[in-house]
Amino acid sequence: QVQLTESGGGLVETGGSLRLSCTASGSTFSPRAMGWFRQAPGKEREFVATIKWRGGHTFYADSVKGRFTISRDSAKKAIYLQMNGLKPEDAARYYCTADSTLIQSEFRNPGAYDYWGQGTQVTVSS
Repeated sequence: QVQLTESGGGLVETGGSLRLSCTASGSTFSPRAMGWFRQAPGKEREFVATIKWRGGHTFYADSVKGRFTISRDSAKKAIYLQMNGLKPEDAARYYCTADSTLIQSEFRNPGAYDYWGQGTQVTVSS
């Protein structure tokens, strides 16, 4: 059983920064990729960023490229999302996700991931 636990959400002013964290439990879990999606009220869940576990290659949505940075700590099975220059449109519930089998072409597809956290809320005031 794999559990993902997120932390780090909160309220921030426009232009501010937040750092989200996610840790995967499960001693035998070997991720192929871990990432972040977000979902605002009334909208579909959308891809934010993913990191490929082997090699550490990163992938971003165009809307966050240059402002957000995803990173990982392999020893802790943890990922982080450093969010700078936050905008009101970044406000959403952010979900950590992981999978051990998906391929690169699936990284932006939420349906391809097997494991999800409960989410952490990010609110950006204008």
